[in-house]
Amino acid sequence: MKKFLEEFKKFALKGNVMDLAVGVIIGGAFQVIVTSLVGDIISPIIGIFASTDFSNLVFTVNGAEIRYGSFITAIINFVIMAFIIFCLVRGLNKLVSGKKEEEKKKPTEKDCPFCQSKISIKATRCPHCTSMIDADIKM
Repeated sequence: MKKFLEEFKKFALKGNVMDLAVGVIIGGAFQVIVTSLVGDIISPIIGIFASTDFSNLVFTVNGAEIRYGSFITAIINFVIMAFIIFCLVRGLNKLVSGKKEEEKKKPTEKDCPFCQSKISIKATRCPHCTSMIDADIKM
C-alpha cells in the first residue's frame, strides 16, 4: 500500500498533471464568463428580433416543456468557447513552430580555416587536419 501511495504521489505531482489541473480551473472560470456573455448580452440582443427573452423560448408538447432557447444558448456558448480555444491553440502552435524554425536556421557546421573541411560548429580542433581552431573565430 505504501508503494502504491508513493506512485500516486509521484503521478499527482508531475508537471503535466498540475498544468492540467490549473487549465481545468481556469477553463471553468472562463466558461462562467462566456455563459454570462451569452446569457446577459448575446441572448437579449437576439431576443430583440424574437420579441422575447431568448433563453426563455419554450414550446410544450403533451405537457412537456421543450426549452429550445436554452439549448440554442448552450450551442452559442460552445461555439464561442471552441473558437477561443482554437485561437489560443493556433497562436501557441505558431509560437512553438517559430521557435523550431529558429533552431533549424542556426548553423551546425563550419569550415575549417586550414583545410576547408566541414566540421561541427562547436569543434575546437579539426578532426581532419587536427589544427586547433580558435572558438572566437566566426566562420
